Amino acid sequence: MNRKIIAATNNKGKLIELVKILSERGFEVLSLKQAAIEIDIEETGTTFEENALLKAREIYKIAKIPVIADDSGLEVDYLNGAPGVYSARYAEPGKRRAKVLEKLQNVPYEKRTAKFVCCICYIDENADEQLFYGACEGKISYENKGENGFGYDPIFEVREGVTMAMLTDDEKNAISHRGRALEKFVNYLQK
Repeated sequence: MNRKIIAATNNKGKLIELVKILSERGFEVLSLKQAAIEIDIEETGTTFEENALLKAREIYKIAKIPVIADDSGLEVDYLNGAPGVYSARYAEPGKRRAKVLEKLQNVPYEKRTAKFVCCICYIDENADEQLFYGACEGKISYENKGENGFGYDPIFEVREGVTMAMLTDDEKNAISHRGRALEKFVNYLQK
């Protein structure tokens, strides 16, 4: 199965993950740049689903070939699910993790529960839409740890003392919210 699909994202970290996971499963993943689409879609939805649909529909309208879009974020229980759908806009770039750590400054470890959530929207060549979900439970560390990954990975512990940013790409993709949602997507296509 060699199928072309456009990844509706300008986020380099997400694009790298999408390409790695999907190319290993027989997809040719095109970035927006490779598809000659220059657009920055404003995420105006109030849920991950709304934003994923918004991005996928916008790119599909332009390209008319299969599109995959992802909206994902970090939900911290102590912060009532924040930053959630606003994860990418929670603070200015480079200060988002610091803001989470600051808000959890004196919170004991057992109350630092959190999860990464992902919703993937796939629009096929016939404009049919499908949604796939993935989640990864963990805790927020007390400091940034690890050099791999992007976004909130350095403060998200998948087990005590080990953040997403300390895992190899393959280890991360096997357990991450995005990896789990993409696995459901691939299984759907193989049926």
